Amino acid sequence: MLNKIILMGRLTRDPELRRTGSGTAVTSFSLAVDRDFKSQGGEKETDFIDIVAWRNTAEFVSKYFSKGRMAVVEGRLQIRDWTDKDGGKRRSAEVVADNVYFGDSKRDGAGDFGGMPAYSAPNQAMPVGGSDFAEIGEEDGELPF
Repeated sequence: MLNKIILMGRLTRDPELRRTGSGTAVTSFSLAVDRDFKSQGGEKETDFIDIVAWRNTAEFVSKYFSKGRMAVVEGRLQIRDWTDKDGGKRRSAEVVADNVYFGDSKRDGAGDFGGMPAYSAPNQAMPVGGSDFAEIGEEDGELPF
């Protein structure tokens, strides 16, 4: 069986970080996802999709994402049956996020993500001289591969 969803859209509200009784982090948010086609009236339609993230993913989303931010969500569709306060049977569909990625490169022209660098190679020193390239010696003139 396969249940995999990949969505790209903008957060419609700030993520809400909560904790379960046992202390597990859970974050809920909603994505506005534009459809690829226009309606008969010539306008693009948008779907609003509920997302829930757990544990480290929940903490990551609540820390680095906010309303209006573009996000790519990878996860699975989950259907829940529940009873409302009036005793009526209800059904909800939501995406349980396995991974959430930044969908935009900069926010409001800033070069970072709320204090987090756009790219940071872990445990690697910057090259000396400000260049990302190093000269290869020509000892025997052959390629190293």
